Amino acid sequence: MPHKLTNLRDPVPADIDIAQSATPLPISSLAASIGLEPGELVLYGENKAKVSLAVRDRLEDQARGKYVVVTAITPTKFGEGKTTTTVGLSQAIGAHLGRRVFTCVRQPSQGPTFGIKGGAAGGGYSQIIPMEDFNLHLTGDIHAISAANNLLAAAIDTRMFHEQSFSDKGLFNRLCPKGKDKKRRFAPIMLRRLKKLGITETDPDALTKEQRRAFARLDIDPATITWRRVVDVSDRYLREITIGKGPAEKGRTRETGFDIAVASEIMAVLALTTSLADMRERLGRMVIGSSRAGEPITADDLGVGGALTVLMKDAIMPTLMQTLEGTPAFVHAGPFANIAHGNSSIVADQIALKLVGPEGVVVTEAGFGADIGMEKFFNIKCRVSGLVPNCVVMVATARALKSHAQPAPEGQPDARAQLELLRDGCSNLRAQIRNARAFGVPVVVCINHFSGDAPEELALIREQAIAAGAEDAVVCTHWAKGGAGAVALAEAVVAACDKPSHFRFLYPLEMGIAEKIETIATRMYGAAGIALSDKAKEQIERYTRQGFAGLPICMAKTHLSLSHDPALKGAPGDFVVPVREIRASAGAGFLYPLLGTMSTMPGLPTRPGYYNIDLDLETGKITGLS
Repeated sequence: MPHKLTNLRDPVPADIDIAQSATPLPISSLAASIGLEPGELVLYGENKAKVSLAVRDRLEDQARGKYVVVTAITPTKFGEGKTTTTVGLSQAIGAHLGRRVFTCVRQPSQGPTFGIKGGAAGGGYSQIIPMEDFNLHLTGDIHAISAANNLLAAAIDTRMFHEQSFSDKGLFNRLCPKGKDKKRRFAPIMLRRLKKLGITETDPDALTKEQRRAFARLDIDPATITWRRVVDVSDRYLREITIGKGPAEKGRTRETGFDIAVASEIMAVLALTTSLADMRERLGRMVIGSSRAGEPITADDLGVGGALTVLMKDAIMPTLMQTLEGTPAFVHAGPFANIAHGNSSIVADQIALKLVGPEGVVVTEAGFGADIGMEKFFNIKCRVSGLVPNCVVMVATARALKSHAQPAPEGQPDARAQLELLRDGCSNLRAQIRNARAFGVPVVVCINHFSGDAPEELALIREQAIAAGAEDAVVCTHWAKGGAGAVALAEAVVAACDKPSHFRFLYPLEMGIAEKIETIATRMYGAAGIALSDKAKEQIERYTRQGFAGLPICMAKTHLSLSHDPALKGAPGDFVVPVREIRASAGAGFLYPLLGTMSTMPGLPTRPGYYNIDLDLETGKITGLS
């Protein structure tokens, strides 16, 4: 039930004012209009609902629609309107071109929402509504992830505590206590560990002394533990902490820390899983560290994989919402692109592609610049899903491109005209178009119009984009005009989707770990090479020995530069990427190197966004959310 906006205001009001003035369609009516059945919905009030994965099975024989990913040049710290473009493009396709369309985006973290960037529902007249629900809590998925992540963290430390406290016999007897009938029994999850150890006996009393020890004593090496606790707040003082300071822990302290919740591997698992059964297996095989003998220790070894699945069983369903112009949207998963893979869920895309049918379009978004979110979309997400993208939309702004101009020599004023700065900064646009074309997919550039952009600046960006190999480059005003401001972009995208897509991965999985890292660094970032720390070299050797060398790579790096250094703008060259450590996300199915000084817990600025956020006690409405 798409509808064109008719009450546009100039100047454009604040995002929250626009969102709160809209009247959303009842979510059950929207669901019925796109082909969902009542039994496939779990309602969360009148404006949002979770959608059962059963709809994907019901539509198994339905042909899929076109698949479009929205990415961007290297952004400024405030972003260049990528989500706004994703929503505006969808509104243009659905409400103005009359095609079936679906938007698939991530759920935002409360860290940026209360910090520097604000929410992520889009902006202006291209938003997903209700934007307050979208940006705060939604249907509780991030809370479920935090609970599951921290349950696993607690399981790690309590297991080490008890292994240090008891003999082999005492430990085994407590893990397998006698029941009322005086018999010992393994919990079902314990059979997974027995199988891993090659033990076929399922009667606890029949195990040998050596088998009991192997089963009960994980002997985790604290120096190898990579699992950290999480909280969905940007809290820099939790980056490094000491745990075990209480008297009951008997001096058994350990150095660890917190990550932002969306950096949890469980979030990555949610985004990359394909079914409830698949999620159970992925959660169970997550590796938290190694034993002193060098064997990987998993969540199932700790006995907690089933409990994690219980906490996550509802989170696997995508949340159905809508845009301001009544086109449907799935909001699901929310991994950051600079410290995770930065894409919404596979199951949301799969369901949406079936619902729109062969003439429809699904528009999804990959986080930050093309060198980060788009690269991971192709090399990780598409590798798991088997879905083939038809078009890349590259968002660019004159503001950001000027920031990529090479600075004047130190101590000298920069006398260049704005057009000269822009031309210099277009090196970043050319590099990111080249990155997208490396995967064999047509590229359309969205020139996101900001007030104050000169016509000759917009013309220059278009000229540079076409010369770099883009199929088209279109000036868009969807922030101010909604879908009407992105009609030309929609037409260009539809045309590009009808062209052949010669999609290919950047590297084969059989390539070695270091070689895959270097391929991404040199081909995506323009680096001269990589420099592995001693710790990274040791981890590569360990992961190769443990059988993880065939996993894809998920680089954790700054989003403010093509390089690892946020100060290097434009399209830098002749730099070496330092790889300080590599962590294994075996459940999600990738390895992630940490480049430079990249942190997995953001900090808050001097004046965070929470200064503006409050509740109107008379109306009950949230104010100041952006």
